[in-house]
Amino acid sequence: MRSALFGNLDSQQVPAHFVLQNAKMLRIQLSHEVLARQGSMVAFQGQMDFDYEGAGGVGKLFKKMVTGEGAPLMRVSGQGQLYLADNAHDVHLFYLESEALTVNGRNLLAFDPQLSWDIQRVQGAGIAAGGLFNMTIKGTGWVAVTAHGTPVLLDASRMPTYADGQAAVCWSAGLHVGVNRSMKVGALIGRGSGEAMQLAFQGQGFVLVQASEGPPVAQAH
Repeated sequence: MRSALFGNLDSQQVPAHFVLQNAKMLRIQLSHEVLARQGSMVAFQGQMDFDYEGAGGVGKLFKKMVTGEGAPLMRVSGQGQLYLADNAHDVHLFYLESEALTVNGRNLLAFDPQLSWDIQRVQGAGIAAGGLFNMTIKGTGWVAVTAHGTPVLLDASRMPTYADGQAAVCWSAGLHVGVNRSMKVGALIGRGSGEAMQLAFQGQGFVLVQASEGPPVAQAH
């Protein structure tokens, strides 16, 4: 897997149609199609069509309805320069080489159409524990994600790693991911989910964590 975050993104070794226009904006040299978050287009030059992208099958549609996870997608087709952004959040690029990346749905910005995706549940987290369903993207091609603030890249292979479910942007799909509950300090941990609960990562791989847990989730009374 290649990314500027790893220091191994050589423009001579990967297709160059995904490029950072600046830290907050992605430029795609569109020659056929791309999948992008609905509403993320800020400008384009050329001839393009924008269409709603369905869930891609009954199974995925059911998962999206039940979990609320999965970025709302549009399929952009045509020729020209496409510019994408999401609330001026920082944009980060990953180039997968027959690999898989798990992404928090609300942090997904765009990806190549030949990549496959599915929605998966974190083991040990029920449907009531919102934010613990995520999208896994597989294959060879570009994935663009956004992060609120400058993120930190954590090496989960060095030691057990924990992150708020709303702050975790993406991680290696090969990691074992579970749920960690901190009962003693419930009022202090996990502001994003409103619970003393974090994602627990173990194995060989990385976790990208943004500098925000996102907007608080309303609690039922």
